[in-house]
Amino acid sequence: MNIAFFSCRPYEQPFLEDANRNHRHQMTFLSQTLTPETVHLAAGHQAICVFVNDQLTAPTLQALAKQGIRLIALRCTGYNQVDLPVAQQLGIRILRVTTYSPHSVAEHAVALLMSLNRKTHLAYQRTKQNNFTLDGLMGFDLYGKRVGVIGTGKIGTDFARIMHAFGCHVLAYDKEPSAVLQLLGVEYLPLDEVLVKADVLSLHCPLTPETHHLIDATALARMKPGAYLINTGRGGLLDTPAVLEALLSGHLGAFGMDVYELEEEFFFADWSGKDLPDANLNALTHLPNVLVTSHQGFFTHEAMGQIARTTLNNLTYLEQQSLQENSIVVG
Repeated sequence: MNIAFFSCRPYEQPFLEDANRNHRHQMTFLSQTLTPETVHLAAGHQAICVFVNDQLTAPTLQALAKQGIRLIALRCTGYNQVDLPVAQQLGIRILRVTTYSPHSVAEHAVALLMSLNRKTHLAYQRTKQNNFTLDGLMGFDLYGKRVGVIGTGKIGTDFARIMHAFGCHVLAYDKEPSAVLQLLGVEYLPLDEVLVKADVLSLHCPLTPETHHLIDATALARMKPGAYLINTGRGGLLDTPAVLEALLSGHLGAFGMDVYELEEEFFFADWSGKDLPDANLNALTHLPNVLVTSHQGFFTHEAMGQIARTTLNNLTYLEQQSLQENSIVVG
């Protein structure tokens, strides 16, 4: 199959090429993000493969359909960027990576929390200037603290397990509680109660119309003064201006973010030496109690390898299925 890979970075190519040894697809690597303006680059391909910030809106999907493309593979788990009803109307099949390495994202959430708490990001900057003072670097023991986990799928479950191992009292909210976590002692509560009780709140739920801006000004006001907020899920789970206001007022103690609602303009690109036109993102990156990483929670060798293998396995399976459906048996 001839496949165009949009938003493909140089560090992805070796993983895809290695996984392709078992498939022998023809792969075109494109650095461009898929948009209505770049959709013409898919011409001549049988399928395309996209990443988190490629927007599969109705105009883009319609343009792809006109080019004869009926198969799109996502190199990610979330699919909030896809207009699924339009894809279905056009007869376009959407594939995704249902799981790769939940440990990678869960561990990154822990890394954000630990760095914010013990101020290691600030200490690193100081010691580079030969400043070895401790003023302003005091943290707190995580042991015994209440950690709220919103969404206990694979990633949320791994994060909850790590926090439990730290000796934290883990609270959780999910419409479908995990029996494994309940056996571990995780306490499931209504969302409002988790907000009120948690010293740390970590988001691990998918972005849907129901969870869009789940954490808004009202939810933030319910949180404990000085609580920490971590988001490695999707940027749209938060009302960013409300989070910024809570930080500036001192109500929110610290904020770690690996995702941003408008990240497609900025993440995975080098903006050094330029002014960020996004006032909210610019303010967040300059606050000492905020730690921003650019959607790198998934970025481990294990996860990258699994994403590549699953993506190409999915495409090969659909290609073989299509050949079988369209074959004529003689005999």
